[in-house]
Amino acid sequence: MKDKLMAIGEALIDFAPKQIGVPLKDVSEFKKAVGGAPANVCGAFSKLGGRSAMITQLGKDAFGDCIVEELEGFGIDTAHILRTDAANTALAFVSLEADGSRDFSFYRKPSADMLFSKDALREEWFKDAYALHFCSVALVPSPMRQAHDTAIDMALKNQAIISFDPNVRFPLWEDHQALRDTILEFIPKAHIVKISDEELEFITGYREVEDAADILFKGNVALVIYTKGSDGAVALTRFAKAQVPSRKVKAVDTTGAGDGFIGSFLYQLYRDGVTAGTLSELTEEKMAEYITFSNRFCEYSVFGNGAIASYPTLEQLEDYVRENP
Repeated sequence: MKDKLMAIGEALIDFAPKQIGVPLKDVSEFKKAVGGAPANVCGAFSKLGGRSAMITQLGKDAFGDCIVEELEGFGIDTAHILRTDAANTALAFVSLEADGSRDFSFYRKPSADMLFSKDALREEWFKDAYALHFCSVALVPSPMRQAHDTAIDMALKNQAIISFDPNVRFPLWEDHQALRDTILEFIPKAHIVKISDEELEFITGYREVEDAADILFKGNVALVIYTKGSDGAVALTRFAKAQVPSRKVKAVDTTGAGDGFIGSFLYQLYRDGVTAGTLSELTEEKMAEYITFSNRFCEYSVFGNGAIASYPTLEQLEDYVRENP
């Protein structure tokens, strides 16, 4: 049975500030939390009751030990996480504005995940994969970028859905045009593209997602998910569109909120048996149902610090929605 969400890319340690509204250079205390967008997506999927597995490489260091231990604690399969002494585990230092928005400084020049080789991949890893999710952070020129191409090919051979969240992080790219070109190169390889309002114009040149449709619906793309933070989200196929606002809440920390959105969205697709071949058949009503669920999932998550640790289980989410209709 194809029931596992696979994700490839970075797993790292986020150092979140204990002070809010302070520039990164002035933060005096940090609290560490396991992060990395692909790992967060696995976390959301698993906390809702699904099976997930992370493909990455960590350093043979205490931070790598911490990541493996915590991912396993959240029910994420770590059998495909390699360890190396050639580089350290990636770190990200974060500052938080009063509204919960973030600024990043990354320590990965290179980090262990960037050295992951395509030769380490095995096609049998994907035999029970429902979907493969990836982001652009790990697509900087490196062996890991080449591994993405191989993993996507292996997942496609096993009829898995390919999900791509560009997750733009400018500090990681000296050449921003190279970042844009890379994202545009990988979009057609995916069946699902999740893009935020902060990324749309940079990637496509358009401010409205409908105007960008010809750029986004390339190659395999059957579903575009456009997230707008506190303004909700839009889902589009070539034939239908759904838009749902989100409830206004005071965010404590938005770290991992977008990852929680796509992770919970993928969980619903899996739950309902949607395949790569049937994504384009999703109705406006069904997409609106999925957005509403994922909006509430993110809403719950921004009340807590960090990413995976702040995500609700299905039972916690159901209780929260009942109490906050």
